[in-house]
Amino acid sequence: MSRRWIQNPNRCSDKYLDGIEDFIEFARRHNPGATRIRCPCRRCNNMLWETIENVGFHLVRNGMIETYSIWNLHGEQLDHASSSNATRMNSVEPIVDPNDQVMDIIQDAFPFASTNINHEREDDVPTPIDSAEFE
Repeated sequence: MSRRWIQNPNRCSDKYLDGIEDFIEFARRHNPGATRIRCPCRRCNNMLWETIENVGFHLVRNGMIETYSIWNLHGEQLDHASSSNATRMNSVEPIVDPNDQVMDIIQDAFPFASTNINHEREDDVPTPIDSAEFE
C-alpha cells in the first residue's frame, strides 16, 4: 500500500482522503475493539489518544506526520530487513556519559585551571597550622 498521500500538501484531494480512510481501516483492523488510538496528526504527534473519528478529522485539518510511514504505533510490524537496519544503526551510536562531556567542555574553556583532586601530589597537601598561627 502506497503511503505517498502522507506528503500530499492538498489535504482535500481524493488521494489524501482515501489515504486517511485506509489508515483508519488499518488502525481499526489492528486495534480491534479500541475506542481511542494515538493520533498521528502533526499537532498530536502520536502523543495524544483520540477517538478514531477524531483522528480522521485531525488528519484532514492538521495533516499526518510526514515521517510516519511505518505505522508501528498502530499495529504495523517491522519486517526483518528494516528491523535489522534499525538495530545496526542504533549500535553505531557511542554511549557517552554526559558528565564526561561537561568536563571536556570545561577543560577546553579553562585548560590551565584543571586539577585532579583524586591524585594529590605531596606538595599539593595543605600544611597544617595551629590556631595561634592562624589568628
